[in-house]
Amino acid sequence: MNTEYLPRIADEKLKLGLATSGAVLIVGPKWCGKTRTAEHIAKSFLYMQDPDYAEAYKLLADTKPSKLLEGETPRLIDEWQSAPVLWNAVRFAVDKRRARGHFILTGSVVPPETDDMHTGTGRISRMTMRTMSLFESGESTGAISLGDLFEGKIGLFDENKLSLEKLAFILTRGGWPEAVLEENEKYALRMVYNYLDAVANQDMSGIDKVKRNPDRVYSLLRSIARNISTQANTATLLKDLISNDESLSDKTVNDYITALKKLYVIEDLPAWSPHLRSKRAIRTTSKRHFIDPSIATAALRADSGKLLNDFRAFGYLFESLCVRDLRIYSDYLDGSVYHYRDQTDFEVDAIIQLKDERWAAVEIKMGAGEIEKAAENLIKFSNNIDTEKTPPPSFLMVLTATEHAFQLKNGVWVVPIGCLRN
Repeated sequence: MNTEYLPRIADEKLKLGLATSGAVLIVGPKWCGKTRTAEHIAKSFLYMQDPDYAEAYKLLADTKPSKLLEGETPRLIDEWQSAPVLWNAVRFAVDKRRARGHFILTGSVVPPETDDMHTGTGRISRMTMRTMSLFESGESTGAISLGDLFEGKIGLFDENKLSLEKLAFILTRGGWPEAVLEENEKYALRMVYNYLDAVANQDMSGIDKVKRNPDRVYSLLRSIARNISTQANTATLLKDLISNDESLSDKTVNDYITALKKLYVIEDLPAWSPHLRSKRAIRTTSKRHFIDPSIATAALRADSGKLLNDFRAFGYLFESLCVRDLRIYSDYLDGSVYHYRDQTDFEVDAIIQLKDERWAAVEIKMGAGEIEKAAENLIKFSNNIDTEKTPPPSFLMVLTATEHAFQLKNGVWVVPIGCLRN
């Protein structure tokens, strides 16, 4: 297996965080590459879950946590939540040293908050790492930059190298660095199954010491997978689940969903609420998504062959893949991704909004036959924005699995996911 380090978009975010704050907290799912990225820049290392030293580290954290912070900087503290007292110790050390770039903290679960836990504001900056985008895995040409589109560049053109067969495989393999580097496709897929097994059988009960049924975890993951890229609420999921487990309640489902979010397995897409010219009510329910679409295919035990024989499911999963990449690219630009849907069921698949209030609207369509209608939909949507309260869009884009990236005569961009980058 190839063990080289593949550069990540998060590399530059981490460098910026260290240059502007005393410590950087990297959060995200297990196995997405947080530790490897931190190791790439750190000068000394503390692995809180090293079985040879874990107990000793926890005892030292309870008695003199400052000793664990000694070392060349930036110092990596991996899985710091194993000893939550380290948070305040890092904050205090940053105050005392009056210096930037001293610590990198990584965490794969949301730690329990305590009454004495300081917010870390002004001392500890935060960044999210997800799995690898297609540009990071080398499967997107990266010729069309999201940043360039926000800057209004024109005349961009590129050819997509990704076949539908390759795209189907990527959906099942995901963007997990170890799977991306694995040359044996069968092994790569098995790695994703192993990840899901660990979530169901270990992580879901280990996160807060609450025993959770692995079979129920799998059932919930499959239900969310069947409702991927939709606004399915808890009641919808419960109705799907209760046929096999009549003792389930909405309280239990919500508890399991909360745990999956704490593990960064689920990352739903929130709704966007712009100012409109019309008086339409906007639906505020989030869309269901995993941190990586391969979680859905693994939960359903769907390989690339099954996806190619079920284009409806393929389409929903393709949307989820696009949302993942848009989140990674937008995050680099200090932006966030949302979706839009109103009471008339008029919807836009993705809205990218930057912190300076610039925004763009994106429709996600696999095939060429849907491009014209999607472009019209985007123009209709942009024309309904009250530009006295919300600025006009920086650009409109149809994100596809087609062959070429170009700009239509009406100004809408057509960009294959295999051509996009941050």
